[in-house]
Amino acid sequence: MTDTPPIPPRLERQLSFIREADRLKQIERRSFLLDGSRRENVAEHSWHLGLMVLMLAEHAADPDLDVPRALKMVLIHDLVEIDAGDTYAYDEEAMSCKDERERVAAERIFGILPDDQAEALRALWEEFEAGETAEARFANAMDRLQPVLANHATRGRSWTGHQVRAEQVRARCEPIVDGAPTLGAYALDLVRDASRQGFLRDGPIA
Repeated sequence: MTDTPPIPPRLERQLSFIREADRLKQIERRSFLLDGSRRENVAEHSWHLGLMVLMLAEHAADPDLDVPRALKMVLIHDLVEIDAGDTYAYDEEAMSCKDERERVAAERIFGILPDDQAEALRALWEEFEAGETAEARFANAMDRLQPVLANHATRGRSWTGHQVRAEQVRARCEPIVDGAPTLGAYALDLVRDASRQGFLRDGPIA
């Protein structure tokens, strides 16, 4: 048996981060795969968002969108869920402490990296959370659109299980309209269709 060969400290920290990121595959989301067979995990969600950024960038509100920057955001923004877990958007109690839990997680997880990379990824994460740049608005739009697509494809599988109302989903669609107006209009059409078909309830929240 041979010992593992020594590697430079910088590379060791980078590899430690890569190993830690593997844990994202274990964090389950409330949304289902489009075939309804099982819930997706957060790593799958992040991959899907990356593909959406690449395929749908032409629909961004800003025609000068920095696509690589938006892609980086969607790939790293949910890494904090390794510690904080996935917070369901329609769980008001869990959402009330989401920011604090995720900031603590960001400090630890990005801190695994060498300082320069930790600072760069933390800045991208903060930019996504603030939602003020064109790239952050488009990245947020993709993050909001993906579960609408999944729920419509599965006849509201996660919506019905949590008695989500149409007005709640419409409110969650606002960043889609802001970051990608054409896609926002499409998402709202899906919400209307879900209400028409009866798998997304309209009316006041109970």
